[in-house]
Amino acid sequence: MTKNDQPIVLASDVFLALALLTRLPVSADHSSSRSNVAVWAYPLAGLVPGILAVLAGLLSQTLGLTDSLSALLALTTLIVTTGAMHEDGLADTADGFWGGWNKERRLEIMKDSKIGTYGVLSLLVSFGLRWSALTWLFEAEMAASSILAAAVLSRACMPVVMSALTHARDTGLSHSVGRVETTSAAIAIGIAFVLGLILLGDSVWVALFWAAVATSCMAMLAKRKIDGQTGDVLGATQQIVEIVILLTLVA
Repeated sequence: MTKNDQPIVLASDVFLALALLTRLPVSADHSSSRSNVAVWAYPLAGLVPGILAVLAGLLSQTLGLTDSLSALLALTTLIVTTGAMHEDGLADTADGFWGGWNKERRLEIMKDSKIGTYGVLSLLVSFGLRWSALTWLFEAEMAASSILAAAVLSRACMPVVMSALTHARDTGLSHSVGRVETTSAAIAIGIAFVLGLILLGDSVWVALFWAAVATSCMAMLAKRKIDGQTGDVLGATQQIVEIVILLTLVA
C-alpha cells in the first residue's frame, strides 16, 4: 500500500497513464488522486504508440515502400498518437533552459506557446536522429523490437525524474500529477527492464545504462536551470532517452 493507503498497483492505472501520455480515445479520470501512483504504468502506456508505430512501419514495407519511408511513417505514428506532447516538451525545455538567464525567466519562456530558435533546432535534431536511426533499424530488420524497447524504457525514466526532483512551479501538468514515490518509479523501471529484456535480450543492459546516463544528465540540468522538474522537462527526458536508446541499438 502507498502512504495514503492506496494500492500500489491497479489495472485502471494503465488507462489513466494512456489518457495522460497519449491522444488515444481512452476514458479515464484526469483528476484522479491516483495520478502520482499510476506512473508505474507509464512503460505499459508506451507500448501502445510503439505497437501502432511498428504496425505502420511493417505495413509500409509490405506495400513495397523504402526503409526510409517506413521509418518516417513509424515516427509520424509515434508523434500523432502522443499528440506531439513529448516533442513540445523538448522544444519548450530547450527554449527555456538556454533562452532565459534565471529560473523565473526560464519558466516563463517554457510556459509561452511561442517557439524559439533553440526549440526549432532541438526538434530538427531529434527528428533527424530518430529518423536516421529507424531507417537503419528497418534495413537491419531490428525496427520492431527497437521501437517498442525505446518506447517502454524512455517512459519509465519519466517517473524517476518525477521522484528525484521537486516541482519547479506550483501549476502545470506535472504539478497536477503530484509528487511520485520511489516505489512507483522503481516498479516502472522494473516493468521496463523485463519488457526490454524480452525485446532486446542482453542488449537491454547497454540500453538501460545509457538511458540511466541520459536521465541523470537531464535531472541534473533541470536542477541547475530551474531547481526542479516540469511537464516539459519530463517530455524532454522521454525524447532524449528515446534517441539515446535508438542510437545505442544502431551502434
